[in-house]
Amino acid sequence: MEKKEKKKEDGKREENKNPETKKMDKKKISNLILIAGLFFAVGFFVSYQGYFDEEKRSYISMEQAKERTENFITENLVQPGTEIKVKGVSEENGLYKIKIDLMGQEIDSYMSKNGRSFFPEAMNIQEIEEQTSAANENNPAAAQQEVPKTDKPVVETFVMSYCPYGTQVQKGLLPVVDLLGDEIDFDFKFVNYAMHEKEEIDENLVQYCINENNQEQYYNYLECFLSTEDSESCLNTAQVNRATLNKCVAEIDAEYQITEKYEDKANWGGQFPPFDVQKEDNEKYGVQGSPTLVINGVQANSSRDPQSLLTTICGAFSEPPAECQEELSSEAPAPGFGEGTTTSGAAADCAE
Repeated sequence: MEKKEKKKEDGKREENKNPETKKMDKKKISNLILIAGLFFAVGFFVSYQGYFDEEKRSYISMEQAKERTENFITENLVQPGTEIKVKGVSEENGLYKIKIDLMGQEIDSYMSKNGRSFFPEAMNIQEIEEQTSAANENNPAAAQQEVPKTDKPVVETFVMSYCPYGTQVQKGLLPVVDLLGDEIDFDFKFVNYAMHEKEEIDENLVQYCINENNQEQYYNYLECFLSTEDSESCLNTAQVNRATLNKCVAEIDAEYQITEKYEDKANWGGQFPPFDVQKEDNEKYGVQGSPTLVINGVQANSSRDPQSLLTTICGAFSEPPAECQEELSSEAPAPGFGEGTTTSGAAADCAE
Protein backbone atom coordinates (compact mmCIF):
# COMPACT_ATOMS: atom_id res chain seq x y z
CA MET A 1 0.00 0.00 0.00
CA GLU A 2 2.80 2.41 0.87
CA LYS A 3 4.45 1.90 -2.50
CA LYS A 4 1.18 2.60 -4.33
CA GLU A 5 0.66 5.78 -2.30
CA LYS A 6 4.23 6.92 -3.13
CA LYS A 7 3.63 6.44 -6.88
CA LYS A 8 0.43 8.49 -6.64
CA GLU A 9 2.26 11.33 -4.92
CA ASP A 10 5.04 11.27 -7.58
CA GLY A 11 2.41 11.33 -10.31
CA LYS A 12 0.70 14.34 -8.77
CA ARG A 13 4.00 16.20 -8.54
CA GLU A 14 4.63 15.52 -12.27
CA GLU A 15 1.13 16.75 -13.17
CA ASN A 16 1.61 19.89 -11.13
CA LYS A 17 4.99 20.65 -12.72
CA ASN A 18 5.16 24.10 -14.37
CA PRO A 19 4.30 23.80 -18.11
CA GLU A 20 7.00 26.36 -18.91
CA THR A 21 9.52 24.07 -17.24
CA LYS A 22 8.40 21.26 -19.51
CA LYS A 23 8.91 23.50 -22.54
CA MET A 24 12.39 24.45 -21.34
CA ASP A 25 13.33 20.78 -20.95
CA LYS A 26 12.23 20.03 -24.49
CA LYS A 27 14.05 23.09 -25.79
CA LYS A 28 17.26 21.99 -24.06
CA ILE A 29 17.00 18.56 -25.64
CA SER A 30 16.38 20.07 -29.09
CA ASN A 31 19.34 22.41 -28.72
CA LEU A 32 21.59 19.59 -27.62
CA ILE A 33 20.57 17.54 -30.65
CA LEU A 34 21.16 20.52 -32.95
CA ILE A 35 24.59 21.24 -31.43
CA ALA A 36 25.58 17.59 -31.68
CA GLY A 37 24.43 17.58 -35.29
CA LEU A 38 26.45 20.69 -36.07
CA PHE A 39 29.56 19.16 -34.56
CA PHE A 40 29.02 16.02 -36.63
CA ALA A 41 28.39 18.02 -39.82
CA VAL A 42 31.51 20.15 -39.30
CA GLY A 43 33.58 17.05 -38.67
CA PHE A 44 32.10 15.38 -41.72
CA PHE A 45 32.77 18.43 -43.90
CA VAL A 46 36.36 18.80 -42.67
CA SER A 47 36.96 15.13 -43.33
CA TYR A 48 35.56 15.34 -46.86
CA GLN A 49 37.25 18.65 -47.52
CA GLY A 50 40.48 16.86 -46.83
CA TYR A 51 39.44 14.13 -49.22
CA PHE A 52 38.64 16.57 -52.01
CA ASP A 53 41.85 18.51 -51.35
CA GLU A 54 43.74 15.24 -51.62
CA GLU A 55 41.99 14.47 -54.93
CA LYS A 56 42.77 17.95 -56.21
CA ARG A 57 46.41 17.55 -55.29
CA SER A 58 46.48 14.43 -57.47
CA TYR A 59 45.31 16.30 -60.61
CA ILE A 60 47.70 16.24 -63.53
CA SER A 61 48.41 19.34 -65.62
CA MET A 62 47.08 19.94 -69.12
CA GLU A 63 50.53 19.35 -70.55
CA GLN A 64 50.73 16.04 -68.66
CA ALA A 65 47.26 15.12 -69.95
CA LYS A 66 48.41 15.80 -73.51
CA GLU A 67 51.52 13.66 -73.12
CA ARG A 68 49.62 10.88 -71.36
CA THR A 69 46.96 10.80 -74.09
CA GLU A 70 49.50 10.60 -76.92
CA ASN A 71 51.41 7.81 -75.18
CA PHE A 72 48.28 5.86 -74.26
CA ILE A 73 46.77 5.94 -77.76
CA THR A 74 50.09 5.23 -79.50
CA GLU A 75 50.99 2.32 -77.24
CA ASN A 76 47.55 0.74 -76.79
CA LEU A 77 44.93 1.76 -79.34
CA VAL A 78 46.54 2.07 -82.78
CA GLN A 79 49.13 0.37 -84.91
CA PRO A 80 52.80 1.42 -84.78
CA GLY A 81 53.42 4.31 -87.16
CA THR A 82 49.81 5.54 -87.09
CA GLU A 83 49.76 9.33 -87.24
CA ILE A 84 48.29 10.70 -84.00
CA LYS A 85 48.50 14.26 -82.72
CA VAL A 86 46.92 16.05 -79.76
CA LYS A 87 45.90 19.48 -81.08
CA GLY A 88 44.78 21.01 -77.80
CA VAL A 89 43.66 20.47 -74.20
CA SER A 90 41.04 22.48 -72.30
CA GLU A 91 38.76 22.08 -69.26
CA GLU A 92 35.11 21.14 -69.72
CA ASN A 93 32.55 19.79 -67.23
CA GLY A 94 35.20 18.83 -64.69
CA LEU A 95 37.29 16.91 -67.26
CA TYR A 96 40.10 17.62 -69.65
CA LYS A 97 38.76 17.94 -73.19
CA ILE A 98 41.38 16.71 -75.65
CA LYS A 99 41.27 17.42 -79.39
CA ILE A 100 42.92 14.55 -81.27
CA ASP A 101 43.89 14.36 -84.93
CA LEU A 102 43.87 10.69 -85.98
CA MET A 103 44.98 10.31 -89.58
CA GLY A 104 43.21 13.55 -90.57
CA GLN A 105 40.06 12.74 -88.58
CA GLU A 106 39.49 15.18 -85.68
CA ILE A 107 38.06 13.56 -82.54
CA ASP A 108 37.06 15.11 -79.21
CA SER A 109 38.14 12.88 -76.33
CA TYR A 110 38.13 13.36 -72.57
CA MET A 111 40.37 12.45 -69.62
CA SER A 112 39.66 12.65 -65.90
CA LYS A 113 41.81 15.29 -64.21
CA ASN A 114 43.68 12.66 -62.23
CA GLY A 115 44.72 11.04 -65.51
CA ARG A 116 43.22 7.66 -64.62
CA SER A 117 40.25 7.48 -67.00
CA PHE A 118 40.21 8.12 -70.75
CA PHE A 119 37.08 8.47 -72.86
CA PRO A 120 38.04 7.95 -76.54
CA GLU A 121 35.15 9.84 -78.10
CA ALA A 122 32.48 12.25 -76.94
CA MET A 123 29.00 11.88 -78.35
CA ASN A 124 26.58 14.81 -78.25
CA ILE A 125 23.33 12.99 -77.48
CA GLN A 126 21.03 15.84 -78.47
CA GLU A 127 22.91 16.50 -81.72
CA ILE A 128 22.89 12.82 -82.72
CA GLU A 129 19.20 12.45 -81.89
CA GLU A 130 18.36 15.52 -83.96
CA GLN A 131 20.45 14.29 -86.92
CA THR A 132 18.89 10.84 -86.76
CA SER A 133 15.40 12.30 -86.54
CA ALA A 134 16.03 14.62 -89.49
CA ALA A 135 17.53 11.80 -91.57
CA ASN A 136 14.56 9.55 -90.87
CA GLU A 137 12.08 12.30 -91.76
CA ASN A 138 13.85 13.02 -95.04
CA ASN A 139 14.44 9.37 -95.85
CA PRO A 140 12.17 6.85 -94.10
CA ALA A 141 14.32 4.03 -95.48
CA ALA A 142 17.11 5.18 -93.16
CA ALA A 143 15.08 4.47 -90.02
CA GLN A 144 16.36 1.46 -88.10
CA GLN A 145 14.34 -1.59 -89.03
CA GLU A 146 14.52 -5.28 -88.41
CA VAL A 147 16.69 -6.94 -91.03
CA PRO A 148 14.48 -9.22 -93.20
CA LYS A 149 15.55 -12.82 -93.74
CA THR A 150 16.31 -14.17 -97.21
CA ASP A 151 17.78 -17.31 -98.74
CA LYS A 152 20.83 -15.36 -99.91
CA PRO A 153 21.41 -12.13 -97.97
CA VAL A 154 22.58 -9.06 -99.87
CA VAL A 155 25.30 -7.36 -97.80
CA GLU A 156 26.59 -3.90 -98.78
CA THR A 157 29.14 -1.97 -96.75
CA PHE A 158 29.73 1.72 -97.46
CA VAL A 159 33.16 3.11 -96.59
CA MET A 160 35.73 5.82 -97.35
CA SER A 161 39.07 4.32 -98.33
CA TYR A 162 41.03 6.44 -95.82
CA CYS A 163 38.50 6.51 -92.98
CA PRO A 164 40.15 4.64 -90.06
CA TYR A 165 36.79 3.20 -89.00
CA GLY A 166 35.93 2.18 -92.56
CA THR A 167 39.21 0.28 -92.82
CA GLN A 168 38.50 -1.21 -89.39
CA VAL A 169 35.22 -2.76 -90.51
CA GLN A 170 36.74 -3.86 -93.82
CA LYS A 171 39.39 -5.81 -91.89
CA GLY A 172 36.64 -7.34 -89.77
CA LEU A 173 34.55 -8.31 -92.79
CA LEU A 174 37.17 -9.90 -95.05
CA PRO A 175 37.36 -13.16 -93.01
CA VAL A 176 33.54 -13.30 -92.99
CA VAL A 177 33.32 -12.82 -96.77
CA ASP A 178 36.00 -15.46 -97.26
CA LEU A 179 34.10 -17.92 -95.05
CA LEU A 180 30.60 -17.38 -96.48
CA GLY A 181 31.69 -17.04 -100.11
CA ASP A 182 28.79 -17.45 -102.55
CA GLU A 183 26.30 -17.96 -99.70
CA ILE A 184 25.90 -14.17 -99.66
CA ASP A 185 25.82 -11.42 -102.26
CA PHE A 186 28.48 -9.08 -100.87
CA ASP A 187 29.94 -5.78 -102.00
CA PHE A 188 32.02 -2.89 -100.67
CA LYS A 189 30.72 0.49 -101.84
CA PHE A 190 31.77 4.10 -101.27
CA VAL A 191 30.12 6.92 -99.35
CA ASN A 192 29.08 9.73 -101.71
CA TYR A 193 31.56 12.28 -100.31
CA ALA A 194 35.25 12.11 -99.39
CA MET A 195 36.65 13.48 -96.11
CA HIS A 196 40.34 12.70 -96.61
CA GLU A 197 41.63 14.90 -99.40
CA LYS A 198 42.38 14.02 -103.03
CA GLU A 199 44.25 10.83 -102.15
CA GLU A 200 40.97 9.33 -100.92
CA ILE A 201 39.17 10.19 -104.15
CA ASP A 202 42.00 8.62 -106.16
CA GLU A 203 42.03 5.49 -103.99
CA ASN A 204 38.24 5.18 -104.12
CA LEU A 205 38.45 5.18 -107.92
CA VAL A 206 41.22 2.56 -107.95
CA GLN A 207 39.33 0.24 -105.60
CA TYR A 208 36.02 0.74 -107.41
CA CYS A 209 37.58 -0.21 -110.76
CA ILE A 210 39.43 -3.26 -109.44
CA ASN A 211 36.23 -4.46 -107.79
CA GLU A 212 34.18 -3.92 -110.96
CA ASN A 213 36.68 -5.88 -113.05
CA ASN A 214 37.49 -8.78 -110.70
CA GLN A 215 36.05 -9.01 -107.18
CA GLU A 216 38.39 -11.78 -105.99
CA GLN A 217 41.37 -9.75 -107.20
CA TYR A 218 39.95 -6.77 -105.35
CA TYR A 219 39.83 -8.68 -102.06
CA ASN A 220 43.48 -9.68 -102.53
CA TYR A 221 44.40 -6.05 -103.20
CA LEU A 222 42.33 -4.81 -100.26
CA GLU A 223 43.86 -7.26 -97.80
CA CYS A 224 47.30 -5.97 -98.78
CA PHE A 225 46.29 -2.29 -98.77
CA LEU A 226 44.63 -2.47 -95.34
CA SER A 227 47.85 -3.90 -93.95
CA THR A 228 50.45 -1.72 -95.68
CA GLU A 229 48.67 1.39 -97.08
CA ASP A 230 50.94 0.95 -100.11
CA SER A 231 48.73 1.01 -103.20
CA GLU A 232 51.52 0.59 -105.76
CA SER A 233 52.95 -2.47 -104.04
CA CYS A 234 49.49 -4.00 -103.55
CA LEU A 235 48.60 -3.57 -107.22
CA ASN A 236 51.61 -5.74 -107.97
CA THR A 237 50.74 -8.24 -105.24
CA ALA A 238 47.19 -8.64 -106.58
CA GLN A 239 48.49 -8.75 -110.17
CA VAL A 240 46.20 -5.96 -111.33
CA ASN A 241 46.46 -5.09 -115.02
CA ARG A 242 47.52 -1.42 -115.02
CA ALA A 243 46.26 -0.62 -118.50
CA THR A 244 42.78 -1.96 -117.72
CA LEU A 245 42.77 -0.16 -114.39
CA ASN A 246 43.87 3.20 -115.79
CA LYS A 247 41.28 3.02 -118.57
CA CYS A 248 38.50 2.33 -116.06
CA VAL A 249 39.63 5.11 -113.69
CA ALA A 250 39.69 7.65 -116.53
CA GLU A 251 36.23 6.62 -117.77
CA ILE A 252 34.57 6.65 -114.33
CA ASP A 253 36.26 9.95 -113.44
CA ALA A 254 34.89 11.53 -116.62
CA GLU A 255 31.42 9.97 -116.33
CA TYR A 256 30.81 11.21 -112.78
CA GLN A 257 33.01 14.33 -113.06
CA ILE A 258 34.89 13.32 -109.92
CA THR A 259 38.04 15.42 -110.40
CA GLU A 260 36.09 18.28 -111.96
CA LYS A 261 33.79 18.51 -108.95
CA TYR A 262 36.74 18.22 -106.55
CA GLU A 263 38.37 21.26 -108.13
CA ASP A 264 35.12 23.28 -108.03
CA LYS A 265 34.88 23.77 -104.26
CA ALA A 266 32.18 26.44 -104.54
CA ASN A 267 29.73 23.79 -105.76
CA TRP A 268 30.49 20.95 -103.34
CA GLY A 269 27.18 21.41 -101.58
CA GLY A 270 28.86 20.66 -98.26
CA GLN A 271 32.13 20.68 -96.39
CA PHE A 272 33.67 17.87 -98.43
CA PRO A 273 33.96 17.03 -102.15
CA PRO A 274 31.34 14.68 -103.62
CA PHE A 275 32.07 11.16 -104.82
CA ASP A 276 28.95 10.34 -106.81
CA VAL A 277 29.82 6.94 -108.29
CA GLN A 278 27.34 5.16 -105.99
CA LYS A 279 25.29 8.19 -104.97
CA GLU A 280 21.98 6.51 -105.83
CA ASP A 281 22.59 3.64 -103.38
CA ASN A 282 23.73 6.10 -100.70
CA GLU A 283 20.46 8.00 -100.99
CA LYS A 284 18.34 4.85 -101.17
CA TYR A 285 19.72 3.52 -97.86
CA GLY A 286 20.18 6.88 -96.14
CA VAL A 287 23.95 6.45 -95.80
CA GLN A 288 25.42 9.19 -93.61
CA GLY A 289 29.05 8.15 -93.15
CA SER A 290 31.74 5.48 -93.09
CA PRO A 291 31.20 2.67 -92.25
CA THR A 292 27.54 1.88 -92.94
CA LEU A 293 26.45 -1.77 -93.05
CA VAL A 294 23.33 -2.56 -95.10
CA ILE A 295 21.82 -6.07 -95.10
CA ASN A 296 18.85 -6.94 -97.32
CA GLY A 297 18.22 -3.25 -97.91
CA VAL A 298 18.19 -2.26 -94.22
CA GLN A 299 20.91 -0.56 -92.17
CA ALA A 300 22.27 -3.01 -89.59
CA ASN A 301 24.34 -2.54 -86.45
CA SER A 302 27.18 -4.83 -85.45
CA SER A 303 30.41 -4.80 -83.49
CA ARG A 304 33.40 -4.82 -85.83
CA ASP A 305 35.09 -8.08 -84.88
CA PRO A 306 34.74 -10.94 -87.41
CA GLN A 307 32.62 -13.12 -85.10
CA SER A 308 30.06 -10.37 -84.42
CA LEU A 309 29.85 -9.50 -88.11
CA LEU A 310 29.38 -13.18 -88.97
CA THR A 311 26.60 -13.49 -86.39
CA THR A 312 24.86 -10.35 -87.69
CA ILE A 313 24.96 -11.48 -91.32
CA CYS A 314 23.95 -15.05 -90.50
CA GLY A 315 20.90 -13.65 -88.73
CA ALA A 316 19.65 -12.51 -92.15
CA PHE A 317 19.44 -16.05 -93.59
CA SER A 318 16.10 -17.82 -93.83
CA GLU A 319 18.06 -20.99 -93.11
CA PRO A 320 21.68 -20.31 -92.06
CA PRO A 321 24.27 -22.49 -93.84
CA ALA A 322 26.77 -24.69 -92.01
CA GLU A 323 29.42 -21.93 -92.31
CA CYS A 324 27.46 -19.89 -89.77
CA GLN A 325 28.46 -22.43 -87.11
CA GLU A 326 32.16 -21.64 -87.62
CA GLU A 327 33.99 -19.51 -85.06
CA LEU A 328 36.00 -16.48 -86.07
CA SER A 329 38.04 -14.01 -84.03
CA SER A 330 36.06 -12.00 -81.49
CA GLU A 331 38.73 -9.29 -81.31
CA ALA A 332 38.00 -6.07 -83.21
CA PRO A 333 40.69 -4.96 -85.69
CA ALA A 334 42.45 -1.72 -84.85
CA PRO A 335 41.20 1.38 -86.73
CA GLY A 336 43.34 2.58 -89.61
CA PHE A 337 45.95 0.58 -91.44
CA GLY A 338 48.08 -2.29 -90.12
CA GLU A 339 47.52 -5.34 -87.99
CA GLY A 340 46.46 -5.64 -84.35
CA THR A 341 43.27 -5.35 -82.36
CA THR A 342 41.56 -2.79 -80.16
CA THR A 343 38.84 -2.42 -77.53
CA SER A 344 37.82 1.08 -78.64
CA GLY A 345 36.12 2.75 -81.57
CA ALA A 346 33.28 0.24 -81.65
CA ALA A 347 30.75 2.84 -82.84
CA ALA A 348 32.97 5.63 -84.20
CA ASP A 349 32.66 6.70 -87.81
CA CYS A 350 33.67 9.31 -90.38
CA ALA A 351 30.70 11.54 -91.02
CA GLU A 352 29.88 15.18 -91.72
